[in-house]
Amino acid sequence: MIQVHQFLGLKPGPRLIVLGAVHGNETCGTVAMRRLIEELGSGKLHISAGSLTLVPVANPLAFARGQRVGDRNLNRNFRPTLHPQDNEDRIANVLCPLLASHDVLLDLHSFHTAGEPFAMRGPGNNCGTLEPFSLANEEHALAVRLGVRRIVDGWMATYATGVAERLARTPPANRAGLLSVDPFYGMGTTEYMRSQGGISITLECGQHGDASAPEVAYQAIRNALAHLGLIKDTAPPACPEPEYLLLTQVVDRMHTEDTFARPWTSFTPVSRGEVIGVRFGGGAVLAEQDGFVVFPNPHATAGNEWFYLAQLSKPT
Repeated sequence: MIQVHQFLGLKPGPRLIVLGAVHGNETCGTVAMRRLIEELGSGKLHISAGSLTLVPVANPLAFARGQRVGDRNLNRNFRPTLHPQDNEDRIANVLCPLLASHDVLLDLHSFHTAGEPFAMRGPGNNCGTLEPFSLANEEHALAVRLGVRRIVDGWMATYATGVAERLARTPPANRAGLLSVDPFYGMGTTEYMRSQGGISITLECGQHGDASAPEVAYQAIRNALAHLGLIKDTAPPACPEPEYLLLTQVVDRMHTEDTFARPWTSFTPVSRGEVIGVRFGGGAVLAEQDGFVVFPNPHATAGNEWFYLAQLSKPT
């Protein structure tokens, strides 16, 4: 069962949906939404236009277990299926039509290692085949008003490159049932929302368990409500000097004994040629260019993403 809390204004306006605990051990959004539900129920906060839908626990099985996934990663290969095979397939069949009935998605997450909160947005306006989009300006306007200064782009294109690399190294006989070589594997909640004509932001609110992460999540929801005009509150100003980063590469962990050269945190600068990790057997994993380490996961399973690399970018 997935609990959904909905609040409807009496005037027309955007339809905002907020997700928490898509990954069951990322609970900052859950805490923030429970606080918001109490405020809305007591009358301290009032939705005056549009609608607000809150899903504090999007993946109840993973949440109950206190772990990232139930059977698999809900935020990959996120799409409806006629023949659901696992817990996350069944959840996607419930959440996909719910997302499609809204205009804006804010998906609240946290990350493994220490680091500054940041927002992930979609591509610039384009008519391509990977992720066509026409609402980049509207999405950007929301991203810079959520209370964080760092904006990260390039998820889908980087992940598509990673899928191509997995395909190249995985013999056809070994691909059956391996989602990470599916071209749709990079599609998560926000990518699906854009495919349905909406805008969406993934907000990474801080490290798992960071006491400040629920406050980051709460303020982001309040800022989104004010920016979209769902509450009668002063619209938040845009971040005056956002930092833009573009994901350029995903590197997989090939063996459980692959190790990092040091305890990386997200957005640690690296120089071209710097050793990031060491493969089982002794080969060094080097930075191919100057940039930043993003999403380092020392507990990544073999064959899946270990870390990303990003470079400074410009607004699109």
